[in-house]
Amino acid sequence: MAAACIFCKIIKVNPKILKKGEIPSFKLFESERLLAFLDIQPLSLGHALVVPKHHGAKLTDIPDESLTEILSVAKKIAKAMDAENYNILQNNGRLAHQEVDHVHFHMIPKPNQTEGLGIEWPAQKTDMDKLRDFYNQVKAKM
Repeated sequence: MAAACIFCKIIKVNPKILKKGEIPSFKLFESERLLAFLDIQPLSLGHALVVPKHHGAKLTDIPDESLTEILSVAKKIAKAMDAENYNILQNNGRLAHQEVDHVHFHMIPKPNQTEGLGIEWPAQKTDMDKLRDFYNQVKAKM
């Protein structure tokens, strides 16, 4: 846990009052490894965050065992909200729009064109030789 991290403060047990969280939340789900709660600055009603309890800024900082139930919990939340259209999003680093330096996954309902996540997808033309070289480099490290 990081003392200044807002998500750690939501997760943390406060020993003085023996209650979860120094900061209250609208908790949807909790297990030994993660906490899911409603976002208080939502893109749409039902925008939820699924947060590993292990503190790490980027996905690569989180142990695999702390990631095992994230998608199943996001799925349960989407089903519980009867979300027909939704995005599951996870950002790593400022350039990738990460605002809180604690790994978290967003489940964002998309009820209409104006609410929820808006996104552009500026696809690039592919140079197959460059892509093949890149593939070989990555595959060798897997």
